[in-house]
Amino acid sequence: MKTYSAKLSDIQRAWHVVDAEGVPLGRLASEVAQLIRGKHKPMFTPHMDTGDHVIVINAEKVKLTGKKLEQKKHFSHSGYPGGIKLISYDVLIEKKPAFVIKKAVKGMLPHNRLGRVMIKKLKVYAGSDHKHQAQNPKIYKLKYVKGEVSDSQ
Repeated sequence: MKTYSAKLSDIQRAWHVVDAEGVPLGRLASEVAQLIRGKHKPMFTPHMDTGDHVIVINAEKVKLTGKKLEQKKHFSHSGYPGGIKLISYDVLIEKKPAFVIKKAVKGMLPHNRLGRVMIKKLKVYAGSDHKHQAQNPKIYKLKYVKGEVSDSQ
């Protein structure tokens, strides 16, 4: 038996549209990261980018469970003394909803040059409109749907 390793000529990338309305942030990010990484394909090879492009719409309607909306903070530092900035997620989702989803997905991808290439295949939009109609994206139904886990996959 030989281990299959994908070649660049074998990789075919599809486009998926994911609706984030009412879906918890972590569950959304984990499924989107699997699509971007290519783990849903039988030809998955860990050292290659075999994943698909993902368009996330309705980013402003993503859900955070429990008290995370008020208690969870985004930390950044300017590099200067006293340059710490802490922003709670309720303010962050209001101001930059696309950043919240990109940050969550990026944390679930490899932290190397391969992960930096993969994150470029993620497009996030606050509303329900996107500009990728020419790629004929397919609607991807998440495994987690509005409070219950579906058995579609």
